[in-house]
Amino acid sequence: MLTLAAFLESGGDALIRKGLGVSGMPRGLWFVAGAVTLFVYGVVVNLPGWDFGRLLGVYVALFFVAAQAISYFAFGQAPTVPILVGGAFIVIGGLIMTFWQQAAAG
Repeated sequence: MLTLAAFLESGGDALIRKGLGVSGMPRGLWFVAGAVTLFVYGVVVNLPGWDFGRLLGVYVALFFVAAQAISYFAFGQAPTVPILVGGAFIVIGGLIMTFWQQAAAG
């Protein structure tokens, strides 16, 4: 569910970004698609009864990965070395928060 939410959030942002780059009727369609996608993200992320604060670390890591994938495939922007290094810290931090919480609770 968190992976789906991460792709919906970053995908909705990407759709709105696409809309900002065009004019006329296509712009409105991109904006509506982005708004609908972000609405679905809000539903998906809030439907489960999970402790969102506890899962936020892994969500941020998933969001980073999803955003980089969309950036690469939708916009042709490969991540730079600073983005990869910083992203590694984000992912490592998400793993630490996720597994440390589970180990402490178990």
